[in-house]
Amino acid sequence: MKKLTDENVIPLFAEEKKNEETWRKSIPAQVFLNYFSAINYHIQNSASDAGLQHLAFLKEHQAELKTEDQQAIIKLLRSCWSTEYALRSTAELGDEAYLRNALHWTFPQAYFTVFAGLRAFLYTLGVQTNNASVIQREVGRLVVRNAYPKAIGFYAAGHYNDFSVHRLPLAAYKAGLQIAEKELDAQAQIGQFLRTTRKQKATAIRTQLQNNPNTALRNPKTNEILNRWNAQHWQQITWRMGYTTFFDLLSRLQISSSHREIERFVEADIDFSLFHESLLNIVSYLNGIHESYVAKAIGLEKYEQILEELPAHLKDGYVAARFREKIVPLFGNEQNYQFGLAA
Repeated sequence: MKKLTDENVIPLFAEEKKNEETWRKSIPAQVFLNYFSAINYHIQNSASDAGLQHLAFLKEHQAELKTEDQQAIIKLLRSCWSTEYALRSTAELGDEAYLRNALHWTFPQAYFTVFAGLRAFLYTLGVQTNNASVIQREVGRLVVRNAYPKAIGFYAAGHYNDFSVHRLPLAAYKAGLQIAEKELDAQAQIGQFLRTTRKQKATAIRTQLQNNPNTALRNPKTNEILNRWNAQHWQQITWRMGYTTFFDLLSRLQISSSHREIERFVEADIDFSLFHESLLNIVSYLNGIHESYVAKAIGLEKYEQILEELPAHLKDGYVAARFREKIVPLFGNEQNYQFGLAA
């Protein structure tokens, strides 16, 4: 009888241990989900701070664009919208197993759709580049200059181990492992996301510098390459980092994919539907901001013409909806501006 009891107990204990191991392995993925869910929560619950209507930067935005400039911008917008369409198509399928494995392509899709829309916006400012480092620096400057609404205008600055988070007054609180259900949790998790991302970038810059004998910091007495750094050494590379913004956070999606870290997410026990929902909401919000700036730069009539020439699956969907619901009202033309896009 004792043997039978032992046989019954051992599998139960082993299952509990297995579940515990699965949970522990899922923690990094859960934290990553928490970060993007927190950004989405913060945006959705910052109604008065999420819009562009009060931004002086938008009101003053102008651009002198030649025909070739407009063509380049249109090409970037099409790339942005097509990639967003692919991301939306995956999210709409809704099957948990499919969404789990879809992270292999939805992570980079979320990054690249925003990347293309951002490039279109920067093009209207005279910044014509596809260099991610240059774009990261420009986005940092724009965020600090209040070109983005407060809901997404947070950023981190400062030296290694002395980072400061701006425009998130609750960011100093300790972040938990649960999905944010109140603003304090959301800001705490976003603040942690900014700090860890900035720390990773600083470490990557140090590695790059120290692996190159021509750029490595050395001991002034022995001329040997430094292995241990103090605060003064870290300060010498801070200028290379710029500000850490939403763009750096989205870039983590690209890094996770290219470095095969994606496998830890596929195997994790997390809410993949929530992950896709959060990513899609953030993408739609950011793309809407960049589209608004482009529409302001080229004019609403020209922008509508661009939309009219799109394939039906884009023209009659979310792209047109954002134009009607988000962009046109920004410029006070809801009543007197006539547009023929389908509902």
